[in-house]
Amino acid sequence: MTPDLHHDLHRVAVLVLEGAKPLDVGIPAQVFSNRPSMPYEVRVCGAAPGPVRGGDGLSYAVEHGLEAFEWAQTVFVPGYRDPAGTAPPAAVVEALVAANARGARLAAISTGAFALAATGLLDGRRATTHWHYTRELAAQHPRVTVDENVLFVDAGDVLTSAGAASGIDLCLHLVRRDHGVGAANHVARRLVAAPYRSGGQAQYVPRSVPEGAGEVFAGTREWALAHLHDPLTLEALARHARVSARTFSRRFVENTGYTPMQWVLRARVDAARELLERTDLGVEQIADRVGLGTGANLRLHFQRILRTSPLEYRRTFAP
Repeated sequence: MTPDLHHDLHRVAVLVLEGAKPLDVGIPAQVFSNRPSMPYEVRVCGAAPGPVRGGDGLSYAVEHGLEAFEWAQTVFVPGYRDPAGTAPPAAVVEALVAANARGARLAAISTGAFALAATGLLDGRRATTHWHYTRELAAQHPRVTVDENVLFVDAGDVLTSAGAASGIDLCLHLVRRDHGVGAANHVARRLVAAPYRSGGQAQYVPRSVPEGAGEVFAGTREWALAHLHDPLTLEALARHARVSARTFSRRFVENTGYTPMQWVLRARVDAARELLERTDLGVEQIADRVGLGTGANLRLHFQRILRTSPLEYRRTFAP
């Protein structure tokens, strides 16, 4: 079922710089493209309208110039080739600063973080980029706290992400922030992507995982999502995955960024969020359905994880 969203269209500009990476450009352009289930509108722009030479043998014909920033509420800066040796045009830097001053949020995928760092808006803040470029970003912009061990960083009005695939995680995070978990899950299903990965998950696993472990654990996560109302334990999850509890716990953290029970708790909270968005069930009924037991328990975890109450959440995200 597609979410019934009745909101004004949120305006997203996707900036194409020289050497832009095609996957980095395509992710936000596709995620936020306007369709009945998505209250967004996208304009792809460049430093000026016209042809832009991209990376990987591709070029772009962009219709809009930097005036798109004046229209946009969110500006995406996809990654581009040779960020360490290619400074973004001064006009682009000035336009990004002006857009942020007007209230637009800025988001970078991969090496697009170099363009955001050039604005000074990342000074004194955490940020990330593709692991291959984290040291160079830190060297060029020493006032930025570069975290090489995360998928994305949400600093409020300025966000950064690691390699291209983590751009999907960042986009889903923004959809979830804008319109709730139901909308984000709908987009994830359309993209055939994981509904959520922790922004704090490592960019890459430091040691190899035996072949097939990811598939087994994906099956266990799917099984858990269908049994959230049951008393799920680490032992039950490990038994389903057919490994020891210790092995399951270690590999699960590597694969998801959460401990197994942290993941179960967040899955239950997300299931509760979707029920709050899409049904008229009371808090006690929802808590029982998702395995959190009581309304008081649901309220406690909502406050700890989301910093809000179930009723406030429903007022914000229910149609």
